[in-house]
Amino acid sequence: MSAHGKGHGGVGAYIGVFLTLMALTLLTVWAAYQHLGIWNTPVALGIATTKAALVALIFMHLKDSPKLTAMVVGSSLLFLAFLIFVTASDYLTRKWVPIYFR
Repeated sequence: MSAHGKGHGGVGAYIGVFLTLMALTLLTVWAAYQHLGIWNTPVALGIATTKAALVALIFMHLKDSPKLTAMVVGSSLLFLAFLIFVTASDYLTRKWVPIYFR
């Protein structure tokens, strides 16, 4: 049992996550040099989201946290998605008129 009274996984879990993060970093560097066309941004965001989820779940111990913590994290992510949606809807519905400087 750990010092906190809960089993948070051993050193092996941390080493496994570290190696996975290093592999995903190498994948990010490799993807940066590839011509993926329209898929450049989705691939980069997918890798970044995976790395952020690993850090949050393992290193921040969200995997073994109480239900209230999971609810707070979930509501924060929902609020972030709402803000991104509102910003994108404003940006995408503007009438873009070119401004010519004379």
